[in-house]
Amino acid sequence: MFNTILVANRGEIAIRAMRACREMGITTVAVYSEADKHALFAKYADVAHCIGPPPTSQSYLMIDRILDVAEKTGTEAIHPGYGFLSENSVFARECEKMGIVFIGPSSKSMEASGSKIAARKAMEKAGVPIIPGISAGIDDPESTLDDAEKIGYPVIVKASAGGGGIGMKIANNASELRGAIESTQAVAESVFGDATIFMEKYLHQPRHIEFQILADSRGNTIHLNERECSIQRRH
Repeated sequence: MFNTILVANRGEIAIRAMRACREMGITTVAVYSEADKHALFAKYADVAHCIGPPPTSQSYLMIDRILDVAEKTGTEAIHPGYGFLSENSVFARECEKMGIVFIGPSSKSMEASGSKIAARKAMEKAGVPIIPGISAGIDDPESTLDDAEKIGYPVIVKASAGGGGIGMKIANNASELRGAIESTQAVAESVFGDATIFMEKYLHQPRHIEFQILADSRGNTIHLNERECSIQRRH
C-alpha cells in the first residue's frame, strides 16, 4: 500500500482519484496551475503545489516540475488520470528512473500503444486488420490531400499522442481537410505537448466494443468484460 500519491491532473478527474485515495487512507498531493489555485481539486487534496502559469504547456505538461513536487512530498506513486501526460512514455520512464510507481502501463508498453501511429504500425506488423489510413505523421498538408483521395472521404484527423477523442476533426473534402489539420495540430500541441497528427478513414455509425484489461507487475491479469463504447461522445 502506498502512503502518498500525487495526482497529475485537474478537475473531476483528479477528485475521483483523490476520493479513492482518501477512502484507502492514502495522502494525496495535487499539482495545479495559477488559474486553478482556488479550484476544488486543489483544496480537496491533502497537499497542493503550484507548478506554473495557466497554459497547460507551462504547467500540467511540465514533467520536471511535477517530478520535483513528487520528490519534495515523498510521493511513492503518481496517478496521471487521463489526457495530459497519461499516455506519455517519457513521463512514465522518468517516474521509473526515480523509483516512483506510475499508475498505468510501463514506459515500454506506452511506447508501443501511447502513440496511435506506433500502434498502427505494430498492428500492421502483427497482421491485424486496421482502418485505412496513414501510419506516419502529417508534415505536408498538401501531400496529405493526395492520401485523403486514395483513402476516400470522409476522413478523420487525430492527435497521435491523444486520448478521449480530444481534438479529432472530420473532413468531407479537401477544403475541410486543410482546416482540420491546422486545428488538430494546435489542440495536440496544447493538450498533449505533441503536435504529431495522422489521418484515417472516418467510419459512419461503427460499433466500438472494448475489453478493458487490468494487470499488475506480478503477472496477475483480469478483464472487466466487454464495454459498448459506441455510445461515447467525441467519436
